[in-house]
Order: sequence, then C-alpha cells, then structure tokens
Amino acid sequence: MSNASTKTPARARRWGMVIDLNRCIGCQSCSVSCKIKNNLPEGVWWNRVLTVEGDEIDQVGGSVEHPALTFLPLACQHCEEPACLPVCPTGATYKRDDGIVGIHSDDCIGCRACIQACPYGVRIFNEKAPKRPTEHALGSSAVTSGVRGTVEKCDFCIDRIDAGALPMCIETCPARARFVGDLNDPDSEVSRLIREEGALQLQTDMGTNPSVYYIPVQRRAVHRTGLDTIAVEPSTIAGARS
Repeated sequence: MSNASTKTPARARRWGMVIDLNRCIGCQSCSVSCKIKNNLPEGVWWNRVLTVEGDEIDQVGGSVEHPALTFLPLACQHCEEPACLPVCPTGATYKRDDGIVGIHSDDCIGCRACIQACPYGVRIFNEKAPKRPTEHALGSSAVTSGVRGTVEKCDFCIDRIDAGALPMCIETCPARARFVGDLNDPDSEVSRLIREEGALQLQTDMGTNPSVYYIPVQRRAVHRTGLDTIAVEPSTIAGARS
C-alpha cells in the first residue's frame, strides 16, 4: 500500500479568536486601531469593548468595599452557521472556506436584514462616507469596505490575514488578551486555550457556533472568611444591540 493512500486528508483551516477576559483592561486600543486601520467614519465602530457585570451593560459589580469591572470586547463572531447569511437577498454576505464571514460592499443594497438577524448586534449601517487612508497614519489602502449606504462589520482583517499578518486588534492589544489561529487544528494555540482554559462562546442557544471564544474571568474577591475565586461567565449580551 502506498504512503499516499494512508495519509489522512488535511482539514480545512477555520480561523478563530480567543479573548482572555482576565487580561482585558478595557483600554479600547483594539477599537481605536480597528477604526483607524479600516478607515471608518465618525461614529462607526466595528470593534467595541462593553463594560459588563452579569447581564447588565455599563454597571459596576462587586461591593462598595471591593468594586469590580468586567470588560467584554465585542465584534463579528464569524459564526460557522451565520444567521446573517441566509437573509441577505443579494449574496453580499458570504463565508469563506476558512470560516471568515465578509461582505461584498458592491453587492450590498443596505436593506439591513442582516442587522436584524445578527444575534450579537455587531453589524452596522454606514450612513457616512469612509475616511481616506491618507487621513490616518495607519489607514489601509487595501480596505474596500465602507461604502455609504451599506452594512459593514469586522472582517478579521482579511487583507492582513491573507498577507500572513495578525488582525490589527491583536497587534495593538497592550495586555496581549487576544489570540488568533486555526480552530480545526487541535494543536493550535486557540484550540489549546479553549480546551485548557474553558473558553466559552456567546449565546450558544442561537445555534450559530461562533468562532470567537472568551476565557471567563476568574475574579479574586476578599471576604472575611478568606480569599475566594469566583468564575464569571461572559454575558449573553441581551440588550446589547443598541
């Protein structure tokens, strides 16, 4: 029997991201660098960092003596079964073989059906013209989205991924809270983190199987009885669509 016949077929790559909520300091570097790199107009953010405590947005947790904040970076989840895909009437929304969900701006008619379908509230209708790359020190001439009157969102920095570089949000995170890699490779860093750190997906009940995972906060809280560790799961971000 030849060696070729005994080889296991290579699995297609599926890009995914792991965000460690224990490391995230809520500095918004990911949001700002994403905005600059993608030439986004005023008021448009593909990447947001929410302040979350339990199921509430912008609420401080803990106690008066020991207040606590939990940050939740939120962008497109690049779902394996994206809810936005089947509702798009023109095929502008598409999913690549490597799992990245993108939008062909030229085909988008701005109907916003995908915005209504997305469970994560991460698609944005662009009411303004995009910035020119020359207006930003880091603006990218490779970015073709940002057409006024269309829907847009995080695309995992497709141009950088295809060039062998990291997404801008990972490149600029000072706390090194973000990791990207192949979810289909059990030996990749993201697969190891999901397995060993118990990383979770958002709103698993929606059946979308997101490609973004979050390592839950292990919050250390001081009590009279001693020092306890409290595991805090990512919020289901109900109501975070605004």
